[in-house]
Amino acid sequence: MTEFSLTPEHVNETIRQHWPTTMHECVEIGPAHALARYVIEQDMLRPGGFVAGPTQFSIADVALWYVSFSALGRVEPMTLTSELSIRFLRPAQGRVMWARADVDKAGRSSVVGTVKVWMDDRPDRLVSTAQGTYALPPMA
Repeated sequence: MTEFSLTPEHVNETIRQHWPTTMHECVEIGPAHALARYVIEQDMLRPGGFVAGPTQFSIADVALWYVSFSALGRVEPMTLTSELSIRFLRPAQGRVMWARADVDKAGRSSVVGTVKVWMDDRPDRLVSTAQGTYALPPMA
């Protein structure tokens, strides 16, 4: 068994080479999980101080993208969302949005995962949950 060698720093550095203005950040990555963070700015909020659904969708998607790197063992920007569905559980209010993606199944051509999304320091109070599939590029 090989040692897992991806780090959040390597993931973020590689992603920023392609998308320098991204506001998403990988803060943890392991053999079958990834944790993403997104700092919410005041001008991103909907009336009432709610984080919009598309913002929640974006962090779920990016967390699943990060966890696909775990399955590959390398950062591969050309892994692509094949499908993603999200369920909104309660209004999202707060300053920092978190998403943890866990691998449900990893194969040669795709990764299926589940994502839990919460605000601030409340991982026990989910605001949404998602499940999706990432298509992996053919091995070179």
